[in-house]
Amino acid sequence: MLNLEGKIVFITGASSGIGEACAKEFAKQKANLILAARRKDRLLKLADELEKQYEIKVKCLEVDVRNFGDVQNKFNSLESKWKQVDFLLNNAGLAKGLNKVYEGSLSDWDEMIDTNLKGLLNVTRVVSPQMVERQSGQIINIGSTAGHEVYTYGNVYSATKFAVKSLTQSFRLDMLDKGIKVSSVDPGMVYTEFSKVRFSGDDQKAEQVYKGITPLSPSNVAESVVFCATRPYNVNINEIILTPIQQASSTQVYRK
Repeated sequence: MLNLEGKIVFITGASSGIGEACAKEFAKQKANLILAARRKDRLLKLADELEKQYEIKVKCLEVDVRNFGDVQNKFNSLESKWKQVDFLLNNAGLAKGLNKVYEGSLSDWDEMIDTNLKGLLNVTRVVSPQMVERQSGQIINIGSTAGHEVYTYGNVYSATKFAVKSLTQSFRLDMLDKGIKVSSVDPGMVYTEFSKVRFSGDDQKAEQVYKGITPLSPSNVAESVVFCATRPYNVNINEIILTPIQQASSTQVYRK
């Protein structure tokens, strides 16, 4: 098991859900953290909590991953030692709307594509060159079971997650001779703000998504992420797919 003490972990979408849970799991391993998200107040609160509890160092970046210039400027504002990122966790992502393609919202499509796909590319383009220079590091992308099998009304969201799967495989080829690991962790139904965001804050609709099942928790996913990060140097976990016991696939869910 690889010792993560003192390593630098860059986490996008770190203000809530899976990103927040991953920050806590890496903090338990004594890793130092760069937490990136748009909600700086949440980042600062989380950073303060983790620094006090685990005696680690945490940097917060208020950044919109959809904006390449913003990502580049915020990363370049870091001290040189903080730019030596050991682990990049591309977690920022969302789903908006649940409509058939002929009823879909163009603004929802743009937001999903810009965040889930272009955001991942923007951050990777900015952070990965120093990994290549050092020939060391790991990129872990958060995918989805929706990137393995589509579901009704999931058209554009599924497309972005299929793209994440493709990019993960492509990154692995790009980094093959650079000593850099590339992994993905692809969860099924996880209880986060995901459905609330999808339904534009409608709590009742969001809760219906999880009715009759026990979904994954963000910490379940975070444990899998840290498992990928702590394998020996010669071992790369290409892909982990995890679902609740009541979910067999994107379309098959047993509700009690």
